[in-house]
Amino acid sequence: MPIIRVRYARHGIRLFNEGERIVPGQKAYDQYKETQIMTASQGQLIVMLYEGAIRFIDSAMQALDDQKLDACNNHLIRAQDIITELALSVNFDAGDLASRLYSLYMFFNKFLLEANIKKDKKSMENVKEMLKSLLESWREIAVKGSSGKSSSGGVNVAG
Repeated sequence: MPIIRVRYARHGIRLFNEGERIVPGQKAYDQYKETQIMTASQGQLIVMLYEGAIRFIDSAMQALDDQKLDACNNHLIRAQDIITELALSVNFDAGDLASRLYSLYMFFNKFLLEANIKKDKKSMENVKEMLKSLLESWREIAVKGSSGKSSSGGVNVAG
């Protein structure tokens, strides 16, 4: 069982796992990120999820280069978790495009699973490039949505 350290702060108590670093200003950063997420539009949330998945794939590739296989595994699992969340948020009432997008997400997860098993950097790169392509489209949609030009239908991240 891991030892838990307790750090008393002015605003309460925070528990830390053994080995977890206490970073000055981390609470403020965490609050900033939480506020950013809570105030984001649906389009902005999708963009954040794509950016997170790409960032984790990048981290996995770097970990693979550094021969840190456990870190590579963990980063790929985090990327898969994000892609699964995107897949679960697809609104199938939007029609054929939604079904195709869901299929893409399942394809990405399958590719990342195989990349994780085989430690195949090329497969990671392929998924990352496809995600980057979709990210650019979602950025355009998010900008149009925030300027009041959103259309009906599409993908609903609210579930």
